[in-house]
Amino acid sequence: MKLKVLLVTAILLLGGCGAAPAAAPAAGAGVLAFTGTTLDGTKFDAATLAGKPTILWFWAPWCATCAAEAMSIHDLQKEYAGRLNILGIAGLGGNEEMREFVSDLEVEAVPHLDDEPGTIWKKFGITEQSTYVILDATGKVVVSSYLDDLQLTKQVKELVA
Repeated sequence: MKLKVLLVTAILLLGGCGAAPAAAPAAGAGVLAFTGTTLDGTKFDAATLAGKPTILWFWAPWCATCAAEAMSIHDLQKEYAGRLNILGIAGLGGNEEMREFVSDLEVEAVPHLDDEPGTIWKKFGITEQSTYVILDATGKVVVSSYLDDLQLTKQVKELVA
């Protein structure tokens, strides 16, 4: 019984339940100064995102909220292709589960980084999944928070207008 209590407590703590995100990095080139590896093993340099508004979507493969967000990500990618960058940053799971999540939810058009060690999550002060960091075209962080579909769409429309 004690083991079950410890496991539940550990899961809640690792999931960041109720934790407020730390401050995101300051605006400018430093915000996009990170690299990673996509889920298929390709090297990725975030500097390629400079010059356009960008959504960084922090998700986990077991997260039901993240799965619900996938449709909005898919729709935004289609509607704003060429005018908006979207980058999924997966953590808190293994690569195989991350790849299944992307395939099952049909968000392959969006690049996704495997951030299992949490390096990029830490850079942006992310403490829980289903969080968005939205950057304007200059690299300024305009949002670092959970957003519902309507809030996310509103933010994108304001930045891309």
